[in-house]
Amino acid sequence: MNPSIRTFKYGDHTVTIETGVIARQATAAVMVDMDGTVVLVTVVAAKAATPGRDFFPLSVHYQERMYAAGKIPGGYLKREGRPSENETLTSRLIDRPIRPLFPEGFLNEVQVIATVMSLNPAVNPDIVAMIGASAALTLSGIPFAGPIAGARVGYVDGQFVLNPTGELLAASQLDLVVAGTKTSVLMVESEADQLPEETMLEAVMFGHRHMQVVIQAIEDLQKEAGKKAWDWQAPAENTAVKTAVLELIGPDLEAAYGIRDKMQRQDALVVLRQKMLATLANEETGATKELLLALFGQLESQFVRGRILSGELRIDGRDTETVRPISVSTQFLPRTHGSALFTRGETQAIVVATLGTGRDAQDFDEVAGRRRDTFLLHYNFPPYSVGEIGMMGSPKRREIGHGRLAKRAIVRVLPAEADFPYVYRVVSEITESNGSSSMATVCGTSMALMDAGVPLKAPVAGIAMGLIKEDDRFAVLTDILGDEDHLGDMDFKVAGSATGVTALQMDIKIHGITRDIMKVALDQAKEGRLHILGIMNEAISGPRQDLSEFAPRVYTFKINPEKIRDVIGKGGSVIKQLTEESGASIEISEDGRVVVVANDAPSGERLKARIEGLTAEVEIGRIYEGTVTRIADYGFFANILPGKDGLVHISQISEEHIDDVAEIVQIGDKVPVKVLDIDRMGRVKLSMKEALPASSKPAAPAASEEDESVDEEDDDLPFGEDYEEESDDETTHNV
Repeated sequence: MNPSIRTFKYGDHTVTIETGVIARQATAAVMVDMDGTVVLVTVVAAKAATPGRDFFPLSVHYQERMYAAGKIPGGYLKREGRPSENETLTSRLIDRPIRPLFPEGFLNEVQVIATVMSLNPAVNPDIVAMIGASAALTLSGIPFAGPIAGARVGYVDGQFVLNPTGELLAASQLDLVVAGTKTSVLMVESEADQLPEETMLEAVMFGHRHMQVVIQAIEDLQKEAGKKAWDWQAPAENTAVKTAVLELIGPDLEAAYGIRDKMQRQDALVVLRQKMLATLANEETGATKELLLALFGQLESQFVRGRILSGELRIDGRDTETVRPISVSTQFLPRTHGSALFTRGETQAIVVATLGTGRDAQDFDEVAGRRRDTFLLHYNFPPYSVGEIGMMGSPKRREIGHGRLAKRAIVRVLPAEADFPYVYRVVSEITESNGSSSMATVCGTSMALMDAGVPLKAPVAGIAMGLIKEDDRFAVLTDILGDEDHLGDMDFKVAGSATGVTALQMDIKIHGITRDIMKVALDQAKEGRLHILGIMNEAISGPRQDLSEFAPRVYTFKINPEKIRDVIGKGGSVIKQLTEESGASIEISEDGRVVVVANDAPSGERLKARIEGLTAEVEIGRIYEGTVTRIADYGFFANILPGKDGLVHISQISEEHIDDVAEIVQIGDKVPVKVLDIDRMGRVKLSMKEALPASSKPAAPAASEEDESVDEEDDDLPFGEDYEEESDDETTHNV
């Protein structure tokens, strides 16, 4: 075994690509090591295509092994199971830039598997896996117009950072992943803190420039260890059959794409397909069903793209920069915490926001460690949304990916947890779809959260852009339809506020686009986004002042950590009583952070006040409203804070002599008292006369000289003498 190795610096990291030792029976395999994060990537390609297949069966699987971080998986089975959301998203991240680089007509099955085998927590494996996939495909010899590379770009203190990690990434205003070839950009995925379009464009270019070192290393490795290129040729075009199809349905096909209603247009296209197959799929013509359907698709693309590049109106009658008609509304569902209906043309989403508490957060046990997610966004795409019958089940890769894109667009405008301590779950139900349901989800999410009273930093809208490019001619399309997405060259989605971009996703179906095209797309997208925001603001321009009556109330405050035991009580008796009486829940952290979750505001406020009272400190010199709890010959006891009583000695009730305390106060009376002192045992000495203004001090019966002498003697008693005799009574416990 003679390994071939290439090592190079990539930003602050050292990368090593090795092949020739591991997984030698695969078509190609590489081990990529970036500062201790090691990913094994294998490629296996079928030698021949399956007869009758009319699509390219590429599958990409990214998988994380817990042993990579020295961990044993949780759960009963103690082994890795179904792909996590992060694994699914990373699989898509690798798939998107490599798929357009396989030649049209190549239908052999190809499988890429990336396995994380060692993890440095400071180095995210996604870029490592992308580099490995590119290297393995380039070395395999199969038809692939690579290599590609990927880079993560951050933006800290006005400077771009290549492959930021740890605290640097956490402080970054941008988390952008860009992939591309030597000459052009193929894919962008990003989350941003309302950054200007120019900054986003420069970030993409920055990443593309710096990834060239990776591409060069892979090319050098291919020269040394690459396998012989496959002798594969694209199937020859059957011009005779193509001509027959064009003559049979050409005019009708062009007319069908003049029908503006999606469902009517699809019905017309179904009729034409059936006519074509019934007439031409026979032994006489030698045309197979697969060939005819492929030619039908080519003609669709030719008609749609040709009309746009020649300056004609689009399928639905719009020009290239017009957004479809939009209607929006909030408070769409009566008993949800927040809801919105967003309709743009033939795309529609019902988006519902639900507020929860810390116990509703989602916990993830991943190879990089445990984490909690307090913002959940789930996107559902049922088959009826496109007028079809289909399988119902768990979310597919597309649904997970669209949900994550919408989440990226919103997460940077959410309030800080300290300001609004809720967990959010947003569900987007796509009820109609004809282009960019993910951007409809972004718009609906922004409105639903504000409808729920969430104080977003700014409303956010999203829009999808398309591209038609032939040679040097191109047209950028605002708010693309499903057909334009399918038949076009680019899916470019931009979300943001009026201030700047919060998320950007770009997928290219050709071999890349230039900076100039990206700039046109970004500028055109900004105009469309601002137009949509204007319509959204007419329905709701800011968060509602009050939460829904059905939403829980969360109160977060701090207490002295040493007082936690007073809230919990012996054996949890106090906290149990508090929760049972209020119907609320109480969470207390070791640092004294208390979270009270109540069903309504009044009960939450009362519970908060009781907890603060249980943990409050008695202050000498402060006047409290005391409640008389017990009367004795020498004075009375008053409760001034929950669980905190003090003694008002008879001499501290009034300036006048008092024979009978019961003549002045009764149990249950509310009286003002001033704290005079707290002795070393924590007992509180109170004064009623010091707390009362002179005009309202209680009068007492005239006393004899003998009585006065006794009163003086009582007044001279040392503090606590009689108090201590009663200390066994639980109403006078130490405080």
